Amino acid sequence: MTPVTPATAGPAPYSLLCVDSTPEPGQAHPARPAQPGRPARPDAAGAGSAYAVLFLLGVMEGLVGCFQFSHAIGPVPVAALAFCVVVFATCLLAGLGMDSPMGALVPAFGWLLASFVLTMPTAAGSVIVTDTTAGKWYLYGGAASAGLGVVLTFVLSRRRGLWPRRVGAWPR
Repeated sequence: MTPVTPATAGPAPYSLLCVDSTPEPGQAHPARPAQPGRPARPDAAGAGSAYAVLFLLGVMEGLVGCFQFSHAIGPVPVAALAFCVVVFATCLLAGLGMDSPMGALVPAFGWLLASFVLTMPTAAGSVIVTDTTAGKWYLYGGAASAGLGVVLTFVLSRRRGLWPRRVGAWPR
């Protein structure tokens, strides 16, 4: 009995998985490859549209907040305080979600722009955000909440290693 051997018809097949490819002209570029421990970064169009949506989210929060801030339970301006929490959460989560402090700045800027534009008096003298306790909590508390969300995004991104520390820099 003779042993059966595989037929040698040519060279062994190989895989193209290890070959880098460049996209054809006019095709989208693939996302930047992920570094160990970090997800892949989206391409510029995806990131730009995400920042635009975050800006519009901040503007919408400002628009809704300017007209609804005055709801209170007794002397406590509950709606103004709730909008402060929403602005803080939006800024913090957007910054962490975009993996960049710019992600926190964009909705904060949208909220500030909408809120402070609607705070200006009209030619007839009427205002939307009034000089009441609820109005002060909405404007000043919301601005402080947006600022706190941005600062916390900087701190948390630095702790996660996204911003390198300088040697000998204060604080250590």
